[in-house]
Amino acid sequence: MFLVSGPDLVVEACQAGVLGTFPVLNQRTTEGFEAWLADIRGRLAGQHCAPFGAQFVVHSTNPRHAADFAAAIRHEVPIVITTLGITRELTDAIHGYGGLVFHDATTMKHAKKALDANVDGIIAVCGGAGGHAGTYNPFAFITELRQIAGDKTIILAGAVSNGQSVAGAIAAGADLVSIGTRFISTKESMAPLEQKTMICESDIDDIVYTAEVSGIGASFLAQTLNRPYDNPKDHSGFNVAREISPKLWKDIWTAGQGVGGVNDIIPVAELCARLQREWRDGIRRLSAAVG
Repeated sequence: MFLVSGPDLVVEACQAGVLGTFPVLNQRTTEGFEAWLADIRGRLAGQHCAPFGAQFVVHSTNPRHAADFAAAIRHEVPIVITTLGITRELTDAIHGYGGLVFHDATTMKHAKKALDANVDGIIAVCGGAGGHAGTYNPFAFITELRQIAGDKTIILAGAVSNGQSVAGAIAAGADLVSIGTRFISTKESMAPLEQKTMICESDIDDIVYTAEVSGIGASFLAQTLNRPYDNPKDHSGFNVAREISPKLWKDIWTAGQGVGGVNDIIPVAELCARLQREWRDGIRRLSAAVG
């Protein structure tokens, strides 16, 4: 959800009962990140709604990590999502004020490292997820994680675009799901209209998984890959400082294999209500199968 989710999307999701999150690097400075936190807290104050969260890129090439993380502690961000790295020091700091930490993992190796760091749960980023993603089949990943995760939360990410898929993920052993691509095509998304429209007009065959753009495997809309970009082969691998350059992602857009289930641009509140109806339909289908 880089350059897509901001305060409007987060607040609307939380008010609809869905945990809304955003990448910290969607704001170009730490000061801007803190301003977003204050804005979100102010708009959600006194309401009975879901908590919000922020995603942090924990990587040696991220020049803002220390400052952003310190800001998160000052503002006591309820949910912290970490990606590309995790340490016990980070989880202890978040747990110190009562926050929760969930780690994006694309492999069992990453998941085990995060569990050793005492995270509260694993976000299993499977094959078909938008943006930086893994290649594991979701059923296989959940099955192996369940054997080592104990009472930790397992969140499935990848190609979930409707409520029936949420029900299926829960039935398969996940506790929650993470939905990205479907929320790009919402009124409150910061994505440009062309990107939202392209997602609505795309299907699974338009998604290309490649490491050629950023140095790490990710899913992109094929229609945008012919646009000029700075090839990472000229660099020494993945680099966060380069990743957050506006030039890289301005015209090259990520999306997951669930694009075929995205057909309209609607308000977040309407989408969440639809997901709930579809979830109930999925539960009815499971119940009928048992009967």
